[in-house]
Amino acid sequence: MNKRRDRSDEVTDADGEATAQRFRPEEQYSTMNCEIDGDMENQVEQEEKTRLINQVLELQHTLEDLSARVDAVKEENLKLKSENQVLGQYIENLMSASSVFQTTDTKSKRK
Repeated sequence: MNKRRDRSDEVTDADGEATAQRFRPEEQYSTMNCEIDGDMENQVEQEEKTRLINQVLELQHTLEDLSARVDAVKEENLKLKSENQVLGQYIENLMSASSVFQTTDTKSKRK
């Protein structure tokens, strides 16, 4: 019995009848490669997503910290402005009460 292979990889006898179908290992390898490549791509994609999420979270925390710092600086600035106004008024009152700082009107003295 003479057997030959045709393009579909079916083993046929001399009469051309299919007797068995042969599985090609390269198809299995190709399929496995696709699955492995797909798994690897999914894993790389998942790792990239995780990295980006962690980066976004880190940036959010940094933004929150900076925002809190800005609020603290604003509050400190308002407090210092208020203290400066009080000190300015105090100094002005001292100067007006002291004769050393009295403004002299030269025109009125000449008269």
